[in-house]
Amino acid sequence: MTEREIFLTAEGLKKIEEEYDELRTVRRKEVADRIKQALAFGDISENSEYDEAKNEQARLEERIAKLERTLRNARVIEEEDISEEVVSIGSKIIVKDIEYDEEIKYTIVGSAEADPYEERISNESPVGRTLIGRRAGDIVEVQVPDGIIKYEIVSISR
Repeated sequence: MTEREIFLTAEGLKKIEEEYDELRTVRRKEVADRIKQALAFGDISENSEYDEAKNEQARLEERIAKLERTLRNARVIEEEDISEEVVSIGSKIIVKDIEYDEEIKYTIVGSAEADPYEERISNESPVGRTLIGRRAGDIVEVQVPDGIIKYEIVSISR
């Protein structure tokens, strides 16, 4: 099975690399020390500290593997590749919610970087997918769980 490309901004790549390094160097050692300490308590069949440390180790290794896949399949979107004419991954945009007459700022990012609380929406989300390829002045309708939202694209920048 071919793994799909994961789009990242340079900033997003840096954050993922930092998390990956932290997990591999610092967190792995901390968890290994917890396991070693729990083993010193004796019988592991009824040792909740050991069980919790092993569970934490499994979660840690799963996260490390996910980050490795992300890094292996990363395609970094360079700032010079981001158009100011058309919405693309990496675009910073302002849209106007036509119904509520309010402006919202978004940065379109790959799914690995999406964080709606930071106004970073995925290119694969309903809103992101609808906005990709559109121009300033375009009016789009987005199907969301609560119905349809109409946005006017006010501006596009890098």
